[in-house]
Amino acid sequence: MNLHLSDKHVLITGGSKGIGLACAHAFLEEGAKVTLVSRDVANLTNALQKLHVHFPAERIHTVAANLRDAAHALTALNSAEAAFGPVDVLVNSAGAAKRTPAPELTPESFADAMQAKYFTTIHMLTPTIQRMAARGQGTVVNIVGNGGKVASPIHLPGGAANAALMLVSAGMAAAYGPQGIRVNAVNPGLTLTDRLQEGMAADARIKGVDTHEAMAQAVAKIPLGRMAEPEEIAHVVLFLASPKASYVTGICMSMDGAMNPIVV
Repeated sequence: MNLHLSDKHVLITGGSKGIGLACAHAFLEEGAKVTLVSRDVANLTNALQKLHVHFPAERIHTVAANLRDAAHALTALNSAEAAFGPVDVLVNSAGAAKRTPAPELTPESFADAMQAKYFTTIHMLTPTIQRMAARGQGTVVNIVGNGGKVASPIHLPGGAANAALMLVSAGMAAAYGPQGIRVNAVNPGLTLTDRLQEGMAADARIKGVDTHEAMAQAVAKIPLGRMAEPEEIAHVVLFLASPKASYVTGICMSMDGAMNPIVV
């Protein structure tokens, strides 16, 4: 299927690994130009090495920036647009709150979660969508964990940040729809990334089992019988970012293998 993304400029935060990197690979396969933003230079270098095996270097731009800082986010956006022109698609995949069992939480845990996940998205989303609105076109897809819909005793601060981002996604869709901007969120459940191990370790501590057993128990709850691959999340992100989803906006789409069969 031609998703009509060729030569589009896609900015991906958290693009150096996991779901963000899978999205980068998928957009490049569609002929897009991609800017990857990550705070870790080593991760960006590693991502470039992987992508250069398949795609020409002139279609990939990287920026190292700590998106907890709004000024750094704006500098990264300016660098992206200097390299490839206005951003057509913004994919926010940066940031993840530390998973901590409820008895170990402190007030600082909640503040840090908002900085780690909520503000890393807001700091890039705000200036980018304003520029999109001025041009009268653009698409945003926010990668927001399913913990924002279903409270987990090991992910309360992160879940709260995710819930806030879901509200922002729906609200931005309503606010910027008249300017031709679509905003959607994808809510992955358990996905096979490096971050998964931290979550499984926290789950294992609260249950008094080892990480392997915690992983097996988690998979047993998923009706599809397995966790998601990052590429599977990326395929949905591509669709939502493309003109094929031209009347889809304001949704928060669960992708947890029906682990939590809820109506939203």
